Amino acid sequence: MAERVTIPNARLSFPSLFTKSSFQGKEGKYEGTFLFPKTDTKTYKKVIAAIEATREEGKLGKVPASKLCILDGDEIEYDGYEGMWAVKASNSKRPTVINRDKSPIVEDDDIIYAGCYVNAIISPWAQNNDFGKRVNANLLGVQFVKDGEPFGDAVVANADDFDEVEDEDGEEDL
Repeated sequence: MAERVTIPNARLSFPSLFTKSSFQGKEGKYEGTFLFPKTDTKTYKKVIAAIEATREEGKLGKVPASKLCILDGDEIEYDGYEGMWAVKASNSKRPTVINRDKSPIVEDDDIIYAGCYVNAIISPWAQNNDFGKRVNANLLGVQFVKDGEPFGDAVVANADDFDEVEDEDGEEDL
């Protein structure tokens, strides 16, 4: 039986919680990557214990670190990953997404975004097929905890960045 693990107060990266991800025109799954500090040994030990139990239950034998659902953020070249553990989880079914008070969150609420802090519930599972041996994680649910500095917060132009455009007669268009 797959073990459920809660990753508390994790920073959310690459969220696709309300619509499935897509890559090169192919529909993916609902997913997210959950970052937590390497100093949080309690959470790390819980995640690793669940991964190891899944690996043993699935009779996978030795699995390279690169084939686990948890990766060393220092080896990933994204802002905010340094000094963190990164756990990627996905699901073909939409995960539960709730607010601090347990009320449902929908995409139009604009509460969940890359960089906010969440509690995530995952469940590792063993893959042993033509695509290889690995330990992945199902994403079961996400709870918003608090705001954080957004990842990839793009700057947009404002009206003062533009010049006025003249019409074809050389006069300003009002």
